Amino acid sequence: MPIELEVAADGVALLTLNRPERLNALDPEHYALLSRAFERVRDDPAIRACVVTGAGERAFCTGADLKAPMPRLGPAEMAMTQRDLLPNRGMQLWKPLVAAVNGHCLAGGMCLLLACDIRLAAPHATFGLSEVRRGLIAGNGGTVRAGRDLPHALAMELLLTGDAWDAARAERWGLVNRVVPMASLLEEALAAARRIAANAPLAVQAAKEVALRARDLPLDDALRLEQAMLALLATTEDRAEGVRAFTEKRAPAFAGR
Repeated sequence: MPIELEVAADGVALLTLNRPERLNALDPEHYALLSRAFERVRDDPAIRACVVTGAGERAFCTGADLKAPMPRLGPAEMAMTQRDLLPNRGMQLWKPLVAAVNGHCLAGGMCLLLACDIRLAAPHATFGLSEVRRGLIAGNGGTVRAGRDLPHALAMELLLTGDAWDAARAERWGLVNRVVPMASLLEEALAAARRIAANAPLAVQAAKEVALRARDLPLDDALRLEQAMLALLATTEDRAEGVRAFTEKRAPAFAGR
């Protein structure tokens, strides 16, 4: 399958873009399949965190497959704002995403990376938004998120030159959390996802949602949202289980209720 989704018993999903012969580039058909996979991540209560990676050692994802016809974007298509959503294209997915960047992360692949919460990269990974070299701008959230994740001058360098960064520079500027050896990349990403999945799932999703929504809110409104979410979580069974487990000096068994 070109888009693979495996779900383990520990609540961690592994989503793999499996087109290594095309550097994991995506045509319209595969973008639609990727959307279906993320819908399952969003909606399946058995999934608490998801690792996103590419097949092989050459590419995480190089964005749109330039050999495939570019989809038509007329008024009718522009009006279909909820079709084939992705986390980087409007999908409200509060379960954490951990990226394991195993090679080139370019154009639409970089846009997908920018929608991930924790990002690990192999030393040979490269990062870039090259759309201006093809007569476009970075879509699927790339132009918007680059300026939120990076200082203005650095975001503009990526967006306007189309140049790529190596992994060391990406780590230095916080585009990725850390660079790890390729041999241990996937396991370290899965380990991070397992640590997340061991926590109370409703609290984890609330933390992500509040942190992201608060970016666009005035401080008073953001603090009020945080307070309201905290009050709601205080009523959950998982909150009571967390207190019991602490008192009894054992690992909690969270149920997402």
